[in-house]
Amino acid sequence: MNDQANKAGQHRGVGRVAGRQRVTMHDIARVAGCSQTTVSLVLNKNDSVKISEDTKQRVLDAANTLGYAMPSQLRTPQDSARRPAALDRTIAFVVDDLASSPEMVNAFNGVKQAVRDTGNLVLLAETQNDPEVEPRTLRYFLDQQVAGIIYATVFTRRVVVPDILRQTATPVLLLNCFCDDLSFPAVIPGEVAAGHTATNALIKAGHKRIATITGEPFMECAAGRTTGYRNALASADIPFDEDLVIEGNWLPSAGYAATRELMDLPSPPTAIFCQNDRMAIGCYEALKELGLSIPEDISVIGFDDDETARHLSPPLTSMILPTRAMGRWVVEQLFHGPTDGQRHPLVKLECELVERDSISEPKRRT
Repeated sequence: MNDQANKAGQHRGVGRVAGRQRVTMHDIARVAGCSQTTVSLVLNKNDSVKISEDTKQRVLDAANTLGYAMPSQLRTPQDSARRPAALDRTIAFVVDDLASSPEMVNAFNGVKQAVRDTGNLVLLAETQNDPEVEPRTLRYFLDQQVAGIIYATVFTRRVVVPDILRQTATPVLLLNCFCDDLSFPAVIPGEVAAGHTATNALIKAGHKRIATITGEPFMECAAGRTTGYRNALASADIPFDEDLVIEGNWLPSAGYAATRELMDLPSPPTAIFCQNDRMAIGCYEALKELGLSIPEDISVIGFDDDETARHLSPPLTSMILPTRAMGRWVVEQLFHGPTDGQRHPLVKLECELVERDSISEPKRRT
């Protein structure tokens, strides 16, 4: 990527993933001065909406400048050869809760993108964990003889797969959840490794007094990220201090309250690992109220790489939650995965580090 593109990306809070630029449609939209929907329509050559040639050219120029891989560039002749003939059938995406979190929207978008390349359709149903709605929904899709069912949960968790799915010959795949007997292909984020990576980014910057603001501890993701945090400290021979671990609830208000509590300690931290970006927003506000500068006085890292992360001041270093990649993975397994065997490995996808401007070495070594 050229220097001009690097400067453009840095100016707009574009993140750098493990030493390489990660460009999204959000970035292209900002450079081109249009909406992300417009970018998607142009890059996917969708002519259902009339878009001016000037706007199309701005989008293409921005994508080229930032080094975005066009959809056609992502598919090789080998991919086309592997692609099965269109089944002219529907894939069902059944999720417990879609509206409360952007993560499942991203996962569904990943499914849609991958399904489009197979010539099939995907339909979405939200059950809200209703014990009557869920079985009726699953029965409806099975009666329609769908090509497969993607069973998803908004929070990473162990699930009891409904009997109706155990009794069908229709392929079933689990997204962001798993069952004890590993009888279905399942994919979840690698939370422990991600917590280790996030904490290690602060350790590499020279920090030794590192706090974390957790999510609700009964959740798999919060427990995994905290385990990764402790593992990273142990690997660096940094003693664990329970005073530096504050329980939050994923909301900005929890990040704010926890940060005030941490900074009131006799020996406050020089860095804070917020286990999601929304709590990092509250963390930022508390630190600024205390007259502290990020990252000069204290470093902060978040998790999820929400759109908000790149708009904070300074832009927030964060971990990518790979929900979109998880959506693509289940579709790949549906069409190209192994069909033999009764047990399936639980796949954990990597959460990559997006480096921005909220981490630096501490003012004084601790």
